[in-house]
Formats: sequence, C-alpha cells, structure tokens
Amino acid sequence: MLDKTFAPQEVEKRLYALWEEGGAFKAGPSDRVEGGAKPYSIVIPPPNVTGTLHMGHALNNTLQDILIRFERMRGKDVLWQPGLDHAGIATQMIVERQLDAEGNMHRRDMGRDAFIERVWKWKGESGGAIVNQLRRLGASCDWSRERFTLDDGLSKAVLKVFVELYREGLIYRDKRLVNWHPELQTAISDLEVENIEVKGHFWHFRYPLADGVTYEWPVYDEDGNQTGTETRDYIVVATTRPETMLGDTAVAVNPEDERYAPLKGAKVKLPLTDRLIPIVFDEHADPEQGSGAVKITPAHDFNDFEVGKRHDLEQINIFDETAHLNDLVPEAYRGLERFDARKKIVEDLDALGLLEKIEDKPVMVPHDEKSKMVVIEPFLTDQWYVDAATLAKPAIEAVERGETSFVPKNWEKTYFEWMRNIQPWCISRQLWWGHRIPAWYAEDGEIFVAYSEEEAKAEAEKHYGKPVELRRDEDVLDTWFSSALWPFSTLGWPDETPELKRYYMTDVLVTGFDIIFFWVARMMMMGMHFMKEVPFHTVYIHALVRDEKGQKMSKTKGNVIDPLKLIDEYGADALRFTLSAMAAPGRDIKLATSRVEGYRNFGTKLWNASRFCEMNECVRVEGFDPAGVQHTVNKWIVGEVARTAAKITEEIEAYRFNDAAGAAYRFVWNVFCDWYLEFIKPLLMGEDEAAKAEARATAAWTLDQILKLLHPFMPFITEELWQRTGEQGPKRDGMLALADWPLLTGVGSPEADDEMEWVIRLISDVRSVRAEMNVPAGAKIELAIKDASGETLARLDRHKSLIMRLARLEKAEPTDSVPQGAVQMVLNEATIFLPLADVIDLDAEMERLKKAIAKLEGEVKKIDAKLGNEKFLAGAPEHVVEEQRERKVDAESTISRLSDAVKRLESAA
Repeated sequence: MLDKTFAPQEVEKRLYALWEEGGAFKAGPSDRVEGGAKPYSIVIPPPNVTGTLHMGHALNNTLQDILIRFERMRGKDVLWQPGLDHAGIATQMIVERQLDAEGNMHRRDMGRDAFIERVWKWKGESGGAIVNQLRRLGASCDWSRERFTLDDGLSKAVLKVFVELYREGLIYRDKRLVNWHPELQTAISDLEVENIEVKGHFWHFRYPLADGVTYEWPVYDEDGNQTGTETRDYIVVATTRPETMLGDTAVAVNPEDERYAPLKGAKVKLPLTDRLIPIVFDEHADPEQGSGAVKITPAHDFNDFEVGKRHDLEQINIFDETAHLNDLVPEAYRGLERFDARKKIVEDLDALGLLEKIEDKPVMVPHDEKSKMVVIEPFLTDQWYVDAATLAKPAIEAVERGETSFVPKNWEKTYFEWMRNIQPWCISRQLWWGHRIPAWYAEDGEIFVAYSEEEAKAEAEKHYGKPVELRRDEDVLDTWFSSALWPFSTLGWPDETPELKRYYMTDVLVTGFDIIFFWVARMMMMGMHFMKEVPFHTVYIHALVRDEKGQKMSKTKGNVIDPLKLIDEYGADALRFTLSAMAAPGRDIKLATSRVEGYRNFGTKLWNASRFCEMNECVRVEGFDPAGVQHTVNKWIVGEVARTAAKITEEIEAYRFNDAAGAAYRFVWNVFCDWYLEFIKPLLMGEDEAAKAEARATAAWTLDQILKLLHPFMPFITEELWQRTGEQGPKRDGMLALADWPLLTGVGSPEADDEMEWVIRLISDVRSVRAEMNVPAGAKIELAIKDASGETLARLDRHKSLIMRLARLEKAEPTDSVPQGAVQMVLNEATIFLPLADVIDLDAEMERLKKAIAKLEGEVKKIDAKLGNEKFLAGAPEHVVEEQRERKVDAESTISRLSDAVKRLESAA
C-alpha cells in the first residue's frame, strides 16, 4: 500500500543507489535494439573541482538529464560523460589561503613539488563535492567514466595538442597586454574579470607643449556660445588612472578634430619625467569626450596597446608583478603601491599647477571575479599564445555549413561576431597547479618544446652541437586549454579507443551564453583541427536563472537561492520540474520559491492519483491493448495519452523543455486527475463488471505511461511509483529508468474525443459561469439546452449523471423556450441556459462586475502612463518594467473575462 504522502528525503538516496547499483547509467550497446543501439552522447560542462551546486548548475544539468533519460528510454546507447575541471586559479587560491591560515610557509618556500602534493591532498579530501550534489539532483551520468582535467589521459592529450600546435606555428610566445592579478601574480582570462561600477574621478592634467609650440583654443560662455580663443602652450588630457601617466608614450587626438590641427608633429613634455612624447592623430580619441585628447600608455591599457602598435610607440611597463612601481619611473615613485602612487602623482601635479580640475564620475573597474576585492591590472608580459584566428576559420565555416547549429539560432550571430574578431588566445598562467608548459629554455633564450625533458635536451644538443643545461618553463596552461579538448580527450584521445570511435562527435552541448567564446568556440576550434569534425551537432544555450523580480542573483544583493536547500525542503523533482517548465528559449527564468512549492504540489497530485488507482484496484493487466478498449471514456484517454506522448517527444527533440513540461503537466493534472479519474468513478462503483475491469486496466495502463513521460523531468517520484505499483499485477521488467518510451499509434477514437471534449467543455463553461456570477458553491442550479441536435441530446443523456454531479446541477433538460432570468452560453449548435434569477441578485451582480472592470481599467491606465514615460523606462530597473507589463496583461485578461460575464447577465435581464 502506498504511503499517504511521498517523502523525497527518504526516497531519493535509496533510488539513486538502486540506479547506480543496477548499472542504469552505464553506456554500452543495448540489446533492446536489433543490431545494437544507436549511440547518443553528451559531455557535461565540467564543474570546477572547487565548486558547489548553484542554480545555474541545477538548470544546466536538469536539461541535460532530461535529454539523457529521454534518449535512454528510447533505446539508445547513451553516454553522459561526467568530469571535473581542475580550476587552476580557484584551487591554488584555496590551498594558499589554507596555508596562510595555518601559519605555514608560503608556497614558494615549500617548493613546487611539495605544494602540488598538498593540492592533490586537498583535492582528495575536499574537492569534487559538487559530484555528490549532482547525484542529489538526479543527474544520471555514467560515473564509472568520470574524468578529471589533470588525470593521466587528459594530460597526455594536452601535451600532444600543445606540442603539435607549437610545431605547426599555431602556438608561440609573445609580449602582449594581459589581465593581471597582482595578488596571485598571474595572467587571468576575461571570464575571471568582473567590471564593477565604483565612485571614481576624472582627473584633467595639463601636459606642456615642447619647443615653445602654441595653438588657439576656443572659449565658450555659459550658454555654449563661442566668445573667442585663447593661446595655449599645453594640452589637457583626462584620465581615471593617474598612476599610469608615468608610462605614457604619446598623447592622441582625433584626425578630424580641427582644434588640434596646428599640433601635427608636435611633442609634449611628460610631467614628472624628463621625457618628450609625440602627439599622434588617431581615431581612438573621441572629440566629444573631455578635451578630445587622451594619454596613451601602451603597456597599461588594452586600447592604448592597439594605438601604440599603429603608431610604433614605445611600451614602458612601470609596474612589477605586485602592482608596485618599478625602476623605470622617477626615483620618488619607485616601490610605491599603485594607489599610493596615484595619490602622490596627483598631489605633485597639483603642486606644479598642472592639475586643471577633478570631476566626480562613476567608473567601471575590473576586479577579480571570485573575490570582487582585487583590482585587475592590464600588464605587459611575455606569455604563450594560440593563433586563434587561424584555428577559428574552419570552426566558423562549420557553423556556416550547418554542421553545428545553435538553439536559439540568434546565438549564432554572437558566435560569428566573436570568432570573426578573435584575438590571440593567452594560454599561460603563472601558477603551479595545472598542466605545466612543455617548454625548456637554454641560457641564450632559445626555446625547445617537446614531449619530455629528454627529448628537449636531445633537440638542444642537436641545435648547439653539444649537451647544454635547460630550464623548464615555470608556467602552467589556462584551464580553458584542457577543457577545449573535453569532447574527445574524455573519450580516450589521442589513443584510438572504441569509445572515441563510437561517441564522437557528441550530440548536443547544453551550456550558458557566457561561455560561448571561452569554451564552446574553443572546443569547436580544437575539434575541427584534431578530429577534423565538429564536437557536437547542436549547441543549446539556456537562459539565466534570476530571482523572482528578474534580478541577477548575487551574494552582495542577498538574493541567491540555494538549490540544495530547495531539494531539502521540496525534493529534487519539484526543483527539476520548476526549472524545466520555466526554461523557455531565449527567456531568463524568474525563480520564486513559491513556484517550486507549486510543482511539489504537482508531485503530490500524481501521488494521490496513484493512491486512488491503488485503492480502486486499478492493477496492470498482462497484454493490455489500449487499441482494444470499448468504453468511450477509455477510448478518449488512450488517445490523449498518444497525443501527449507525441507532443512531449516533439518538444524535447526541439529543445523546447518548457513546452514539453507544460504538456506533461496539463495531461497529468487536468486530463487524467481532474477529468478521467472523475469520469470513471461511476464505472468503478457500478455493477457492470466488464466496464469496471476495463476502466481499472485502462487507468493502470495510463498511469504507467504517465510515469514514463514524466520520468525525464521527475525521476525520483516516478521511479518510486513504478517500483511500488509493480508490487501488484504482472512482474515489472526492471527499473523505470530503463523502460521503453511510449510510442503509440492506432489508439483512440475521433468520435470518443469529440464526445468527451463536449462533456468537458459543458462542465467547464457551467463552472466558469458559477464562479463569475458568485453562485454559492453549495447551490444546485438548473440547465436548459435549446436547439440541440439529436447527437448532442444523446450525449447529454449518456453523460447526464456525470454532468450534473461535476457541474453541481439540479437538472439538465432540453427546452423549446428561453427561460426567464437565465444567462446563456453557446456550445456548438446549441444554446445553454442557466436560470440564476432565483439564485443570485442579477442586478447587484452586474453592478459588482462593472465596478471590478472599472477598477481594473483604471489600473491599466496608470500602467500605460508609466510605460509611456521615457524617464520611467530609462530609470527603472528592468525587472520593475517587466513587472508592470505583466500586470497589464493580467488586468486586461481579467477585464475580458468579466466583460463576457456582464454580457451574459445582460442577456438574462
């Protein structure tokens, strides 16, 4: 006997162990498909070894699991390849902070080998907690194949790729600007940088012109009218980073800016130094910004770096690795931390009379994305780079040819924009945790890239004609380098493994839009180069999960929703179904706890329906044929099952997860629970044993199909019901996770569909009128039907007792006249009358409805005024504007419904 309620906390762990122990998630040819199953594979976006499950992970992995469970039930040989990323920066940061907290030595004091040993120890004890959290979500990965980006196989793949690309001239060493983390003293990727708006300043400095050069500068009055000119022997530049001015190597003005035309070929004296720097004419300078002149510091600004290349400017790096000023600046500033240097430079320029003004201005400042505390510095260093532009060409062409498609399709435009404007990819990191770069240096700086130190020494001996000492590169590779190989390295490449042959290319990648460039594009490049084939035929880009107001979740806002807490409270199924039901393509998810609670109630509805079936002896029948049912209501429900199965299948195949979930929800809650189970109650309680037996068998069969259709979305409750309902009737073949997906043809009846839909519409319309007219719930009312065809009257006769019970009617009869004081509805060819004059006060009810409509119209008018106000649209947060739009839609819908009710009352007068 089923328990009164479903207790996910007691069931989920037990069922997950059942699946794992039973090998439900393992890939391998299936004997269910003649000649072997067709392969289907997905590689999991590898979470960081330091990570914990957040709502983005929950959405991403829920959608993948829906696809995986769906295709597994369709008989395919499914591989969901799991694994973890070693997360170089995050992991090293954790261990270094542990050492600091313990009062132990710094990693540089420990030495590389001892520190790496300590990191591996942390990984073994604390790393990878997210794997068990994914299990709690129900993720059905083949955990027997779990990989790690630093395991031996993947390290072998990384080594081969680096060496081959270097030997092909596609990896090289260069001095360029990078995002530099002064605390960790390493380059980091753009994804690890977060631009945060802070209160800042715009300092305007005067740079004196050299060699007595002067020019005329326009003077304006308060109204903006030019009143004349003044002679200047200086040029004004504005900056938000005064500390970098000691590294200036030019001042740029726009070539179209006529104010500076006389300064062609002129130079300025860089204040606080003894250097002369040129004035260059470059479109980077915006005539509308500030004075129209900008300082150019190629070694400390990404835009300036490009200007410097165009004009062959000197690159002067004035910082060391810790963002302190180095020996290339005047002695007074050497050794100062960058923000202390800023303060002193401003004071010194002010003392020299060169500080023209200071503007308060909000500025975007790059910070370390994880801590939000460390300001990232553009820094000129020698790093390793990949020639991404060359590798991007085949990856662009593959998408152009349609070999890989993006869903939604608009993300292809983003992919093309990034790929067609791609910059060299910096792949080196000044860390110890990661894949160490296989490069060795001779004393003269000659580089030898090889598979081993022995091979490098042999190459060096051949180069120099004698053995020489070599020093290995201290740096490691960017984690995105190893994860770019993920779709094929996890399958055993560079070895020719059976798994690689069977599962590559993979079928679909499910990911967020923010890593289209960082991960998706790089997998495309590496797949095309080394496998000569795209890594996946579809990239599904899911939306962001925001809070219920539409705001991005963040710890600082305090609006982060913890998926594990939701699982604890409502169960994994409720969270999964919520996310899938809200995963509309291209639309962010506004997640409220109330939505999860609502879908927990959906699970309760299913559980209670199963208990109803159990209590009414609805047991599965061996060999039950849904095409052979005789009773109209059973013909109708098996047809509904077939249509719903086809709909859910179509929507999952098209990655419309919300539509698939919506179809399942409507069928289970509305069609099966609210209608079918109510419709068969008279049969179950009747004396006709044949009808009773058919209803029981059909209900049990329908429940089985529901469990199958819901399983990809709600695996735990469906598996539990499958196991428990399998205790009666014919023996189950096995787990629901491995059951066959419903594929139904030749069932149902159009005539049965029409008849039962007519019954449902009649009952629903009567219920709507009762609700709109405030008819007391306990009041029995009459129904009269006029101008009905013979078929309609026959339907009414066949289902009269059912209609009267569910619509709470006292009687339902045909009529030739229009009853007094009756509201009316049209159903097909017939007119339905509900005499309500003796039940409610028609005039008072009409007045109430009109007042409600007027109030709602007033609200719509106010909302329209807000939405038509440009200031409101410009200043209000996006979620507030969206909330107003939603309120308007809801209000207009209610107005329409109440207006229909008024018309009905008017017809009754």
